[in-house]
Amino acid sequence: MITVISGTNRKDNKTQIFAKAITDILKSKTVKEVKYLDLEDLNGDMLHALMYQADQQSPKIAKLQDEYIMYASKIVFVMPEYNGGIPGILKLFIDAISVREYGKTFSGKKVGMIGTASGRAGNLRGIDHLIGICNHVGMIAYPKNLPISSIGSLVDDNGKINKETTEAMTKFVDGFLEF
Repeated sequence: MITVISGTNRKDNKTQIFAKAITDILKSKTVKEVKYLDLEDLNGDMLHALMYQADQQSPKIAKLQDEYIMYASKIVFVMPEYNGGIPGILKLFIDAISVREYGKTFSGKKVGMIGTASGRAGNLRGIDHLIGICNHVGMIAYPKNLPISSIGSLVDDNGKINKETTEAMTKFVDGFLEF
C-alpha cells in the first residue's frame, strides 16, 4: 500500500490539489492500493496534551495510523512551506502516531517528499527538515524529491495543474515507484 499525505490542515489549501493529483498519478501507474490522507480532516479532539500516553490517545488517531500508515510500504508527503519549514500539524501528526507501534509505523518505510510554495523555493527547507525527521524514525527517504514553486500560477481557475508540472509529478512518481 502507498499513502499520500496532504500535510496541512489549512482549509481550502492548494497543496491538496497537488496531493490529489499525485494520488491519481500513482493509481494510474501501480496495482498497489493507493490511499489519500488529508490532514485538513484532523480535529482538536484527536490532538491534545495527553496524546503522548498510549492509553489516553484518541481512538481516531489510532484508526488513522492503522488505516493509512502502519501497513503502507511507501508514503508520499505533499506539504506546503510554513515559515520556512513544514506545517505544525504534520509534525504533530507524526508525533501522535509515534506513541503506539513505533517500529511498525516507521521502520524501513520508503518516503518521498513534494514541497509546495507560493514563493520560489518549493519548500526545500521543509523537505530537508522532514527528511531529517523521517531518517530519525527509521524511514528511508527517496533522494529525488520534488519542490514545486509559485503554485498559484500553476493551477487554473478549475483546479487543473499545468502540463509541465503534471509531467514533473509523473516523473517523480515513476522514480518513486522504482525506489
